[in-house]
Amino acid sequence: MKFGVVVFPGSNCDADIQHALTDDLGQECIMLWHKESDLAQFATEDCIVFPGGFSYGDYLRTGAIARFSPMVQSVIEFASRGGKVLGICNGFQILCESHLLPGALLRNNTQQYICRNVFIKDSGDEVYRIPIAHGEGRYFADTTTLDALEQNDQVLFRYCNEEGDITEAANPNGSARNIAGIRNNAGNVYGMMPHPERACSSLLGNTDGRKIFNRLFTGMLQGSPFPVSC
Repeated sequence: MKFGVVVFPGSNCDADIQHALTDDLGQECIMLWHKESDLAQFATEDCIVFPGGFSYGDYLRTGAIARFSPMVQSVIEFASRGGKVLGICNGFQILCESHLLPGALLRNNTQQYICRNVFIKDSGDEVYRIPIAHGEGRYFADTTTLDALEQNDQVLFRYCNEEGDITEAANPNGSARNIAGIRNNAGNVYGMMPHPERACSSLLGNTDGRKIFNRLFTGMLQGSPFPVSC
């Protein structure tokens, strides 16, 4: 599995994800400039990553301008052929703006930028401590879409407390149903607001991000997501 990391004007987590993939996880990683459009070197078994940051300065809406870049148009076509795509934080916002994932990311209900460690859990009741850093991380979708995400096991992670309880108090931004990450119905496009790439190095005292990456990538390679609905 080979990885391509798309770099936009305003990206600030592109080096973080490159370091996590290459140095912490031992994967091949190629940086892709947003004005390029050639993905011929990537097979559908490979994965394109949209990193966190402030693409195009977050003008209009987060991810709203990035969706029109040449590389994003190529990634949309790549995903339609079954290629793997992962969006983290601003990358998740871009995936929703590009309609590769349903819903939208709205301003945090606190009306403040949040940067701290939180806890998230998957359906196996495994709890991870992962950093968040966003001002627009409140996942929103209509009731029909939310119900479909639940029914199709498309919810990847939910915010919880350290004991794994999914509560309102554990929800840092007001996301609908405590949702922290989702996938598409086909199981090849994944998006999440927390930053697992910032929790991959033992030097930082937290390697829970490695567990998340390993499970995500295993699910992608197998053609189906790991069990994640809560």
